[in-house]
Amino acid sequence: MQTEHEKQIFKNKVIALIPHMRGFAKSMCGHGHEAEDIAQDALANAWGGRDSFTPGTNLKAWLFTIVRNAYYSRARRVWRTTSLDPEVAERTLVANENPTATLELDEMRRALAQLPPVQREALILIGAGGFSYQEVGAMCGVAVGTVKSRVSRARDQLALIFAEGSFGRDEVAPGAAMSSIMADVEIYRAARCA
Repeated sequence: MQTEHEKQIFKNKVIALIPHMRGFAKSMCGHGHEAEDIAQDALANAWGGRDSFTPGTNLKAWLFTIVRNAYYSRARRVWRTTSLDPEVAERTLVANENPTATLELDEMRRALAQLPPVQREALILIGAGGFSYQEVGAMCGVAVGTVKSRVSRARDQLALIFAEGSFGRDEVAPGAAMSSIMADVEIYRAARCA
């Protein structure tokens, strides 16, 4: 445990090295505002861990290690939460490379409607709902192998429907295909989890 005098000496030495910490952080990330955040995180970590610093050793090297660790921690967090670039989002949402995609999805929706109910439910929960085979098995009260079998048979049946081109017709607009399929996911999930 440091005395008040030792804490003050440590604090003064750290304050003198803050510009170096900022410079090192900027050299790692290249962005002024991000470097400032990294340096502040490192400064808080250094102050919180001041008892682990061994007096007489290189304080600058110790602080730079903390800055480097703060940079890597931030990079890991940012990697998991990267936001979408607005320009990329705009191009993605506006430009559709496949103008028939809406019609194809509607054909899939109509083909799904022709499947036996248990196969349709399993395939929609797995394919559109994103649930695992284990989760669907638990929801439906059946073994995982049963779910896999239902999905496999549903896929085979869909391939046959598409090969024959026998999608049938209904009153749902093609543009509503995705919302219709996702509504089915919610209906199946709610019915099984009620």
